Amino acid sequence: MTCSRRRVRFDAKIQHTGQIMNSKNPLDSVYFIKMPEEFKLSVHDIHLDPQIMIPVQKKETDAPGNFNMQELSQEQILAGILTVLAYDRQNPNLDYYRTLMTEARPGIKKELAEAAILKTRNEDWDLAEEIWMALHGLSPEDKAVVLNMALFFDQKADSYRKSSLNEDADAYDDTALNYYKDAMDSDPEIPDAFFNAGFFYLKKRLYADAKGCFESYLALTSDAKDEELGDNGVYKRERAQEVIDKISNRNLENDRFHNAYELIAGGQEEKGLEEIRKFIRDNPAVWNAWFLLGWGLRRLERFEDAKQAFEKARECEGGDESADTFNELAICQMETGELDEAQDSLNQALAYDPDNTKIISNMGYLCLKLGDEEQARKFFMTVLEIDPGDKIAKIELQKLEAEV
Repeated sequence: MTCSRRRVRFDAKIQHTGQIMNSKNPLDSVYFIKMPEEFKLSVHDIHLDPQIMIPVQKKETDAPGNFNMQELSQEQILAGILTVLAYDRQNPNLDYYRTLMTEARPGIKKELAEAAILKTRNEDWDLAEEIWMALHGLSPEDKAVVLNMALFFDQKADSYRKSSLNEDADAYDDTALNYYKDAMDSDPEIPDAFFNAGFFYLKKRLYADAKGCFESYLALTSDAKDEELGDNGVYKRERAQEVIDKISNRNLENDRFHNAYELIAGGQEEKGLEEIRKFIRDNPAVWNAWFLLGWGLRRLERFEDAKQAFEKARECEGGDESADTFNELAICQMETGELDEAQDSLNQALAYDPDNTKIISNMGYLCLKLGDEEQARKFFMTVLEIDPGDKIAKIELQKLEAEV
């Protein structure tokens, strides 16, 4: 095709997905263009179907309704296709776009996977999500991609929860769960889907579901020899059995435990405390139960009673190895004026979880109570180094700056 350098108006051939300005919809940055018959992608000399509207990523300099064909690049077309694959799952031409993408960039799946993993590791959550969504749109039947989507949203939820963005975190957890369920529904089954979903359910304190996932993982890997599994596979099998044993030995499948957690987390602390006390009567050696009791009491600002519960949790097997136990105990100790003890507890918590921003923020609060504003500022700055989006640390630093 010979392209003229004049600006060509495509009033009848360009469709916008919406208003470009002031929109958060990624599809609003895409034009749909019906290409001339002689147009082809330059790198692989691929002819485009002139009857199918092709998505093109808009440039910042493009004026609405005008399009310069001379400046159209292959990257704009491929970027537009990826945006549609990521965010427009109802588009009738998805199969054509997938074929076009893989012909133009044969290694695109590997490229996207590597980029998504890198962005996830760097906690560049928004860009990582966009890339994962594009990869999933490109290969919707690939259950390995589905599992990676579950792991991504699981991690994103944890990061948001550390920043006290709990509603967002809950929404990302819901998304992760949907992907985990999809991955576990794979045929043939993917053992790692059950293994990772097990830890997701543990995080949500859904112990019966967690146990079921780990049991499924063991069943799926039972015929494999150690050398076939490798060191990592052997570790996973041992870890799965360890978690199953702990859930069974501590009777964590008991509905009363889960109900207590749900009630306390939902703001019905008194009812939740009733449930967990009944559980403790039958299971007095379960540290998680004493922790839950302390957590409910702390939320009710009954700090002395909460301290006693957290100390009981420490006395039980496993309770003295939990960063959360020491962190919650420290919060109560700060409230009751036991600042030296609170510092010891927070140091213990950091020893188990050194990058936990909630614990580091509490170190900042403790320094404020001790009158050491400079050290408090350092702790809050450390929080922002780990999580630049942490709202609590930002607010506290602003307060400190305002006092200077």
